[in-house]
Amino acid sequence: MESFDHLAQEDNLKAENEFLKMKLMLEHGARFGSNGNNELPPELENEFLNNIAAFEQQYADQKMIKVFDKIARPAHFRPVIEIPDSDIDKAWSELRNYLNEYSIDLDVCSSNISTRELYRFTTEELFEHETDDMDLPGWTTNFIYDEFHPDPVYDNTRTAMDDCIRSILQQDPLEWTHDFRDKNLRLNDLYPLTIEELKTIVNRFKAAYDNLDVIEIAAIDCMVNAKDSYVTGSYLATAGISDETLELAGHWKVVFELDEVSGYSFINTISIEGIKF
Repeated sequence: MESFDHLAQEDNLKAENEFLKMKLMLEHGARFGSNGNNELPPELENEFLNNIAAFEQQYADQKMIKVFDKIARPAHFRPVIEIPDSDIDKAWSELRNYLNEYSIDLDVCSSNISTRELYRFTTEELFEHETDDMDLPGWTTNFIYDEFHPDPVYDNTRTAMDDCIRSILQQDPLEWTHDFRDKNLRLNDLYPLTIEELKTIVNRFKAAYDNLDVIEIAAIDCMVNAKDSYVTGSYLATAGISDETLELAGHWKVVFELDEVSGYSFINTISIEGIKF
């Protein structure tokens, strides 16, 4: 005789899931949309909802704790000054693995930051930093070194190469311009431009070709000053029109100006050799 116990269990899970959803909506303002025909299995949905409930409960009872206390106050990590260069990579690997055991990780974006500096920062600064005292399955607390110590050389170089020069030379329309100033922009010999005018000019340049491919973008120099900073480099790209492929190449320069109100630097000048806008 066929057993229907599994059907009863599934109905119970579905009922519990609906109760959990209602509880989360009433107590935490959660919203649950329709997943169309791709309905989650009740077991998976139940696990998901219980994880949300556990997170909300811990967040409501949130306490702050020093990282050093969260990782059981280790005493075996030597001061950075005592570690010779030949041992620093191993020391950092051991320290990072220890952090991972407590679901904590530290990453860095800038390639200018040494392993020794990451070790120093962790033992001298991160250990004293306060974080949320949360402990959930699969939960990891991630720190980024650059958020504590920004590297303007790295940040400006990456912004100039990827968010400016590459965005201008690649096929996709220029749309995302949060790193640019809103007005008084210069693009080669065109000045002054608003950001909307600059986008129109750049996208008109792109539309003149059937395809644009960036082969290489390289940075040559970066200078960071109190108010004005710049990055220079070179580029190589190809532009296709009908059956003809043109090579575009030259040097470029991107100038940043510090906005004293926000404290951020924004692009105000772009010079690209070999291109007529």
